Amino acid sequence: MNKKLTLALAALTLSAATASAQTIKVTKDYDVQITGSLQTDFLVPQEDNKIGTGTYDDKVLNNTYAEVHALSKYVDAGVRLEYLDHPLPGFDKDFKGWGVPFYYIKGKLKNAELTLGNFYEQFGSGFILRTYEERSLGIDNSLLGGRVMVRPFKGVQAKVIVGTQRRYWDTQSLIGGADLELSVSEWSQKMQQSGTNLTLGASWVVNHQHQKEDVFADATHKLRFVENTNAFDVRANFQKGGFSVLGEYAQKTEDPTFDGKFPYIYRKGYVTMLSTSYSQSGMSILLQAKRSDNMNFRSCRTETSATASTINHLPAFAMQQTYALASLYSYGTQPNGEWAYQAEFGYKFKRKTFLGGKYGTSVKLNFSHIRSIDKKIHDGGKPGTDGYGSPFWKQGDELYYQDINVQLEKKITKDFKLNLMYMNQFYNKTVAEGHGGTIHSDIYIAEAKYRINKKLTLRGEAQYLHTDKDQGDWYFGLLELSFLPHFMFTISDQYNGNEHYYTSLGAEDKSKGTHKEHYINGSVTFTHGAHRLQVGYGKTRAGYNCSGGVCRYVPASKGVTVSYNYNF
Repeated sequence: MNKKLTLALAALTLSAATASAQTIKVTKDYDVQITGSLQTDFLVPQEDNKIGTGTYDDKVLNNTYAEVHALSKYVDAGVRLEYLDHPLPGFDKDFKGWGVPFYYIKGKLKNAELTLGNFYEQFGSGFILRTYEERSLGIDNSLLGGRVMVRPFKGVQAKVIVGTQRRYWDTQSLIGGADLELSVSEWSQKMQQSGTNLTLGASWVVNHQHQKEDVFADATHKLRFVENTNAFDVRANFQKGGFSVLGEYAQKTEDPTFDGKFPYIYRKGYVTMLSTSYSQSGMSILLQAKRSDNMNFRSCRTETSATASTINHLPAFAMQQTYALASLYSYGTQPNGEWAYQAEFGYKFKRKTFLGGKYGTSVKLNFSHIRSIDKKIHDGGKPGTDGYGSPFWKQGDELYYQDINVQLEKKITKDFKLNLMYMNQFYNKTVAEGHGGTIHSDIYIAEAKYRINKKLTLRGEAQYLHTDKDQGDWYFGLLELSFLPHFMFTISDQYNGNEHYYTSLGAEDKSKGTHKEHYINGSVTFTHGAHRLQVGYGKTRAGYNCSGGVCRYVPASKGVTVSYNYNF
């Protein structure tokens, strides 16, 4: 896209983002609604070799996104401007840049849609295709091309897609696919009357990739890459009342991809999942099992960072935590192979009972267990071979992750609410991060919320993580005062009581001795209508930011932060 067009679209996007949401009357029955958003995050960094911030070339770091959409009965259109020329810490070097990487136009009829430009899509659970945007992880793997969706008959929906996948500021690999979903219950009046739903689905995706780089299996043999990798998915979802069960199976053909342990092998990939749940009047049960094997599916086979060019998505069967210390050792899905299990039980004791008390009591118990699959090495696992074999039912010896956590929510009085949590966790840091062994920790969390009056609410957190491994014990405290309707004041401290060496550029510097560090943060948040402004100052420890089993390493940072969000 040329620079003049980029600047014009940028001006259009920013001017729209500063306007209020509005509906434009075109004709009596045809309206155009203008919506959009502006998000900008700043960091004025300060160097601190105690925590290992490293050095900065820029005095101000910033990620900015502005988008505008025009929505109508028959046609939608949208465009997004991204300014990432001085990105926040932890994003890949190719993340840097600015321009308009996302734009589309969509035509809509009663039973059909046609999208041209950039779009996101997911087939089934995402085992063979999931394109999405997650700004906290620096992920935007949208497709640039076309998508057709039709509903030719009652209970039938079909999609066809084709496009090149975004990788930061370029596109790579041609991806095509089709998805068919049948809502069987819409064909049966008896099923509808009994509240029974049955959905069947099937998908196909092809990744066409011409390998430009030479990759050698050994000193004398060069690999012959497969230009087309096909992937298939079938699924069935049954629901009746509060009971549901989902079964899904996916497979991909030979796809030699970079992998540290088994690089460029020609083994096929597989993933199988069974998930069932039941809920009824205050009680819920969830049981899940998943087996994946060699399911790295990327639009760039030589990519060493899996997040930038991933075509599919394998959800993590571990509860996603929001508390600071509970998420300190977050698990990232291992697409090269894992057996994963998750069970969850929730129950709400009714009000005015012995355990429910005056306001009721909610209890939730969650268990996650993830381990390796059994692998029998073939031909030394060398590039150009099948790499290994793996019996379906046989599990490996290595534990990747396990946690058992119990949560209790209790309203003590009309104005006071208490949440308690305990988690026992095993985290294989070597598998997740490449070093560190298995860390066993016990985590204790208490959160209290007290409404002082109609305008003032005080919330506090106290967290403690105990472990003899890694960096040892951690402590975390937080106080948050909300002053309705506009202000919120927050202060927190994350502290490790053990001695640590000073760091320089992320590496230990033993010549300067040891120290203990507090990671104190303070912020003020102002909200008015659709506007949200937050200003803060403090330190952030180095670690992994994870969402849905996908993780990004975030280096330590210190400085002033400013965040502004506006939706219209």
